[in-house]
Amino acid sequence: MINQTMTRLRALRLSGMADALQLQQEQPGTYEGLSFEERLDLLVDQEDADRNNKRLARLLRAARFKLAATLEDIDYEQPRGISKSKIATLVTCDWLRRKQNLLLTGPCGTGKSWLSCAFGHGACLRGYSVRYFRTSRLLEAMTIAHGDGSYTKQLRQLARVDLLIVDDWGLEPLSQSQRNDLLEIMDDRHNQSSTIVTSQLPVSKWHSSIGDATLADAILDRLTHNAHRIELKGESMRKTKAKLADREH
Repeated sequence: MINQTMTRLRALRLSGMADALQLQQEQPGTYEGLSFEERLDLLVDQEDADRNNKRLARLLRAARFKLAATLEDIDYEQPRGISKSKIATLVTCDWLRRKQNLLLTGPCGTGKSWLSCAFGHGACLRGYSVRYFRTSRLLEAMTIAHGDGSYTKQLRQLARVDLLIVDDWGLEPLSQSQRNDLLEIMDDRHNQSSTIVTSQLPVSKWHSSIGDATLADAILDRLTHNAHRIELKGESMRKTKAKLADREH
């Protein structure tokens, strides 16, 4: 009877409950003395945990993060201009609920990409969908979509993502088509979802880097007006770690 029940639970895609029931059968002494309601509650708890873990795994796979980073691992010891109080206000993900953006700027190597992935990971933990792109790869994907007829579909997919991470903004000059693509993406997401942008350029120089005053106004209006900002400072973290490693040797 129990084996049949576990088979039916798996057929109903209740594998967490099936695994928990199997465990109760294999370790009867552990659950001896528990009421039916208590044992049933344990089965439901396991199913809930199993589904949450699977959902998180799906979200992390779909995000395609460049780096494995978590908010718990932020290094506050290095003088990079990271404020614990500022991070604390963002960790809650209230800015995501409010459809606001986050702009991370600073010199090369100060941890912008790492921090963007950490915020993305935190969003996944709270059940938000996330997608990471380097700016060049995002624009390349849009160019390909123009050619194969999937442009509208690509825009819809990007618009549905709760948090879009656009890394290394402003490294290369933009073509007219790329400017138009960025405007379409930002317009679809404006007040509907959140975007993280990282850049070596200060926000004050983004307008000129876009290369077309009219489109720059439109893109930045949608991107910056409701954005939180973190300006990282200091020496490259990679260089700092290399120096520490040399000293240890």
